[in-house]
Amino acid sequence: MKTFQPALAPTALLALVATACAAEVPQPQLQIAAAVQAAPADRRDGATVLGFDASGGLVTLRAGTNDLVCLADAPDDDSFSVACYHAALEPYMRRGRELKAEGVKDAQERLQRRWQEAEAGKLEMPSHPATLYVLTGSGYDAAKNEVTDPYLRFVVYIPGATAESTGLPLQPLAPGAPWLMYPGTPGAHIMISPPKAENR
Repeated sequence: MKTFQPALAPTALLALVATACAAEVPQPQLQIAAAVQAAPADRRDGATVLGFDASGGLVTLRAGTNDLVCLADAPDDDSFSVACYHAALEPYMRRGRELKAEGVKDAQERLQRRWQEAEAGKLEMPSHPATLYVLTGSGYDAAKNEVTDPYLRFVVYIPGATAESTGLPLQPLAPGAPWLMYPGTPGAHIMISPPKAENR
């Protein structure tokens, strides 16, 4: 996880950051503040937030009141990445985390396993389009409550969708243009990856 930067923060926030650094896992308040940055601004306050306890285990940091679930930055790597997604995707996302915890390290294998389970009726998938927001950056500035060097991309899951059923191409036709990935599978989704700023 990239370093949290609490410069010029109020005393209370400085105390939180000091404790977080000592434990190597940010305090829940900081994890929540960072995680919801991936969500639309008007839906952040009501989102459920999943994050990490002092031992690194995934826990619910905050129960939400709307249909978004946000996932805090993992404390066991050097990258910064948070995500928010429609609650209808939680079974799919949770199963992916379970498989990884069970030792299935290959991401493609985790996809295939979940698709097989979905096709067998063992894994619930959304019955409607459901969006995932993924926000990456070089870090999180707690004092400003901002992600440093943010890059936000969008994924809209439509299980079973094809080029024929959506009219979408299977590759982007221009930088940032939407396209369909994994067509015809339970994991079919529209990818929208805006161009990155030239100076980043």
